[in-house]
Amino acid sequence: MTAKIRYEDVEPGTELPSASFPVSRATLVQYAGASGDFNPIHWNEKFAKEVGLPDVIAHGMFTMAEAVRVVTDWVGDPGAVAEYGVRFTKPVVVPNDETGALIEVSAKVAAKLDDEARTVRVDLTAMSAGQKVLGMSRAVVRLA
Repeated sequence: MTAKIRYEDVEPGTELPSASFPVSRATLVQYAGASGDFNPIHWNEKFAKEVGLPDVIAHGMFTMAEAVRVVTDWVGDPGAVAEYGVRFTKPVVVPNDETGALIEVSAKVAAKLDDEARTVRVDLTAMSAGQKVLGMSRAVVRLA
């Protein structure tokens, strides 16, 4: 695969299509199985509350992965993401109901970094329940 977005077609301030990602308790159990992270704060409400959390919370790496989907969907090639990093600021609390939680992600091109390498920096904003859940969320992306 190769990036579908051309370097010449973006400028700082270019907004990527936003997306929302639902998270249920079932999603967390599936992720635990895939990742091997069975920490009970991600599936056991009683335990999560005993350690001071408001409820079960989503895995940080799951939250991080969901957020970067906005970038990979936009660029058309997950391999075009050369760097990606975040700071975890708030947990995504996942109630045990029909709704669960929602991770809402927006992003924009913050800077053109290297004309020769055709790279841009994309800044992401990830929110859940009205709170920013990732800080300093940035990806360096190689464009076509």
